[in-house]
Amino acid sequence: MGERDDPGTIGRRVQRLRVERGLTQRQLAEPVYTPAYISTLESGRVRPSDDALRHLADRLGVAFDELASGHSARLVTELRLRLTEAQRTLAVGETEAAAGQYAELLAEAETHGLAAERSDALLGLGECALETGELVAGRQYFERAEECLAGAPLPARVPALRGRAVAHYLAGELRYAVYLLETALDELNRGGLHDPDALLLLYASAIGPYMDMGAHARAAQAAEFALALAPQSGDPALVARMHRSVARTLVAEGRLAEADASLAKAAELYRGLQIRTELANCHWMRGYVYAQDGQLERAEAELREALSMLSAKRAALYSSQVAVELADVLHRRGRSDEAAALLHDVLGHLSPERGAVHSAAAHRLLGIIAEDARRTEEAEEHYVRALSLLERAGAAGDLADLCRLLGDLLRRTGRVEAALDAYRTGLGHRTAPGTTTLGPAPAQPPL
Repeated sequence: MGERDDPGTIGRRVQRLRVERGLTQRQLAEPVYTPAYISTLESGRVRPSDDALRHLADRLGVAFDELASGHSARLVTELRLRLTEAQRTLAVGETEAAAGQYAELLAEAETHGLAAERSDALLGLGECALETGELVAGRQYFERAEECLAGAPLPARVPALRGRAVAHYLAGELRYAVYLLETALDELNRGGLHDPDALLLLYASAIGPYMDMGAHARAAQAAEFALALAPQSGDPALVARMHRSVARTLVAEGRLAEADASLAKAAELYRGLQIRTELANCHWMRGYVYAQDGQLERAEAELREALSMLSAKRAALYSSQVAVELADVLHRRGRSDEAAALLHDVLGHLSPERGAVHSAAAHRLLGIIAEDARRTEEAEEHYVRALSLLERAGAAGDLADLCRLLGDLLRRTGRVEAALDAYRTGLGHRTAPGTTTLGPAPAQPPL
């Protein structure tokens, strides 16, 4: 049978229902049990058998589950259906409405002591918080979801753990995000817990922080494992997310056509599932791919579509990140004033604790725009700010290029020693990408 409460709780419940119905202990007990047994049961001194609970439930006119656990199977089914509705609301981009639904469901799950439903409601609230850029609140929701499932197997806890890692990643805490994801991967693989959905979720989530840290080889390996695991997954939304993540490694390897094909697959799945949030992210990534390929007009169109979709659902943090990519395309198309205005607006929404890597990208691009306009001091100020943000986040993937830009600027202004220091800093991050911040790779799945 399912979970049941302790004998004391069941005894008090039986007594309350008996009194409400105006039954004596003898009337409740007969003809199978004695009044003395009912008295012992109501005092919590005996753990009733399933047969005894069925008899009592029938006499009291309640369902077995309600007597054993305090909630009916119908209640749980209704809560699960409403959780699915809240998930659908979030998928179509109505984040505030979804958060309200999840909050109501959380209160009900807590009232009835339903741990799994409480965890799912907290996961939903965490995802809503990530959408709106409330990273601290999101992390706290995910932590509470993990606590609800403290005794559950690791695969069941992976969605909450992954959410916590993403919150740290978006806050610019790359090393810790990778630590969380790799620790879970290592535990799953070494423990023989080869749950394909859990592994796929973790590998796909690790690709972004790996790329930002400059650990391109490890990102490529994670993408390889994710692609191999995808056919074993029964979750199309998870497979679509994997394709979107894998596209980053394909772009880094110069395989732009394959990256675009992966994004097209992801977009097709998201359209079928009506998940607007992730569809917007596919437009964002395709814009990035076209920009890398020099197709700037197509890149601008894709990025503007992504920005429009994300802004409509008030996903402030993600829309700020897309705006940085769009500004780069606008600058490359000769519209630097428009790009700079967009970037200054972005920096008003980001901070070192909220989108540090993208704040750095905005300062880097503002530095390039200022340098092109021969505003040397302003350019240097933006480069230094970007460098500070990237060093704090551990984003080695972008540090080397930024140090080159700063070094070139310092050299042109006659500060040769300072330029050499900048170049040395950049070389230090290029010598062994990823190895300065990452430990041994986690154990691998048996693929």
